[in-house]
Parts: sequence; structure tokens; C-alpha cells
Amino acid sequence: MNTGLWKSLDTDFDAALARLPDALAAEGFGVITRVDMRETMKQKLGADFRRYQILGACNPKLALAALEADARVGTMLPCNVVLYEDDAGRAVLGAIDPMQSIGEGGTPALLAIAGDVQARLARVLDAMR
Repeated sequence: MNTGLWKSLDTDFDAALARLPDALAAEGFGVITRVDMRETMKQKLGADFRRYQILGACNPKLALAALEADARVGTMLPCNVVLYEDDAGRAVLGAIDPMQSIGEGGTPALLAIAGDVQARLARVLDAMR
């Protein structure tokens, strides 16, 4: 599947999860939601699932600008950032790519904001090891 921005990290899940909020903060994002998919699958289905967290990251200034450019962009907010543990015990990090999500249907103003968000999230991935 080729959606989003992805990076396999040279660290384990716990270490990556501990560092991720700071890497997001360095690019102006705060974590406003956190979903533990392992726990959710256990509670809802009784299923064992790998360690997998979805963090809703928000840069309020960019979110406001995007919403003002097109109120429909709210379906893509907050920006989902995913961290999971692969079969080898290493962390894999992914983030929404707003340029893929908005595509060619976006206004010039919205595409400019999406490009900024994409660059910031790419730097978050680059900062994580």
C-alpha cells in the first residue's frame, strides 16, 4: 500500500513512542488524540493485535488556515500519525500525506497549506531514527 509517508525505524516501539511527541512538537504539532488499536481490538473483539497507535496530530495555525480555505478539509483533521511494531519488533512510523489526500481537487491556497504540512511531517519522520 503506497499511501502516506512511511519509515522503518532503527528502534523499538516503546522508544519511538516516547520520542514521537517531541518530534511532532518541533514541527508545531501537538498530539490531541491517541488510539491504542491493540487495546481496542482486545476490548471490542477479543483479538490479539500488534502494538499499534494512531496519534491525531494538530498544528492549530495550519488547521485554521486549511479550514478557512475549505471547510470540507475537516474530514482530514487531525493529521493521523501511525506507529506500530513490525514482526521483527522494530517500530514503523507513518503519517498522512495531505498532498495525496487533497489531490488535484484542492484550491491553490489549500494545496499550499497541504504542501507545508507534508514537508513538516516528512521532517518528523526524518528526525525519528
